[in-house]
Amino acid sequence: MKNTLRQLMHSSKFVVGAGIFVLILLTMLIYPLINPGNPLEMIGVGTFAKPGTYFSLYDALDTKTETLKLSDAEEKRLTSIVSMEDRVSMIEFMEKIGVDVSNVQMDDVDTILELWNNNFDENSKPKGVTNAKWRNYKTLNNRLEKIGKEERAIYDVDPATNEEKKLKLVGGTDYVNINAVTNTKTLPLGTDNFGRDVLKELVSACGTSILIGLVAGAVATFIGLLFGLLAGYLGGIADDIIMFVTNVFTVIPSFVLLILISYSIGQEQRGATVVAIVIGLTSWTWTARSVRSQVISLRNRDHVNLSKLSGHSLAKIVLTDILPYIASYVVMAFILQVSSGILSEAQLSLLGLGPKTTTTPTLGLMMNWAMLYAAHTNGYWWAYFPVILTITLISFSLNLMNTGMDQVFNPTLRD
Repeated sequence: MKNTLRQLMHSSKFVVGAGIFVLILLTMLIYPLINPGNPLEMIGVGTFAKPGTYFSLYDALDTKTETLKLSDAEEKRLTSIVSMEDRVSMIEFMEKIGVDVSNVQMDDVDTILELWNNNFDENSKPKGVTNAKWRNYKTLNNRLEKIGKEERAIYDVDPATNEEKKLKLVGGTDYVNINAVTNTKTLPLGTDNFGRDVLKELVSACGTSILIGLVAGAVATFIGLLFGLLAGYLGGIADDIIMFVTNVFTVIPSFVLLILISYSIGQEQRGATVVAIVIGLTSWTWTARSVRSQVISLRNRDHVNLSKLSGHSLAKIVLTDILPYIASYVVMAFILQVSSGILSEAQLSLLGLGPKTTTTPTLGLMMNWAMLYAAHTNGYWWAYFPVILTITLISFSLNLMNTGMDQVFNPTLRD
């Protein structure tokens, strides 16, 4: 065992793959300690909030302000307030009234605003401008008039008299230390359409998907190993029967069979464990065929024949004289089955046939939610891209580990 581990540690592919996988596992274990709570808790109100740090504006009103005069603050403020769509509308209007804007750049917000303020008259509608378009221009102008005000007043309404009372004035140079605000929330990956913390959800989903992969891999490997050992060692009629069953499952596409079984179970009964078992029950065939071919090459070896002559039982011969010789191959098959199980769950969930959505998230379910609410077409990359990256990293690490083990245990691949 020590020699085997030493050989594996000398395989760069195995080390890199194992390192990535261990890092993912450590993240799954540590992050819930840093950010505990229900991963499906809706902290937002049905919106894709962008990644970043959020603070309570209500609490910030009572926080002491400091005066900071930053040289580029006004420029950044104007650029963020006057969107690119607004700039296009403003230039379009000025072209219609004959203002020369040929040399005006779209990123020169100051010049665009200056030209707009000098030429827009809300009491004089130019010819050729429709009423609807004119209303849009006036609405835009009302919003632009608020830009450049030195101070903004914050009012409170007395519920008894319904009178407004000025609380404080806020200027463009007033800043609040975010650490002094009572309630803040950092969302490294924002929220999804349900208002749930994507990173917390992703960590939980990653754990569930890996668990599904492990259960599915264990079921598929056990069934494939059992059938492969029996078929390869017994031969004859037993081999024919087992291979007939295996061929039947091979002829039917496993994913189609998986879809039919998942659909027949029903949404409420499809928990993570049930889905994992179903995946395992439909993906054991290639393991059985591979193990069978390995056992056939071992069953007539001298040490196996010696055990037969010694009167050892079938179970003892298989477990002590054959299984140890194919143990490394079984481990590699299990790793591939785990990777296949994770990908199968993602595919099922994308079709709406994965685990029920009300209990625990999975990577496939997160992709399904992102697709249903058009995150990929509306630019909400944080709702789906980290999921794709996580699935890719898990599959890549497992396959890299398998390749490294194959180089160690397969003599024909050794350097």
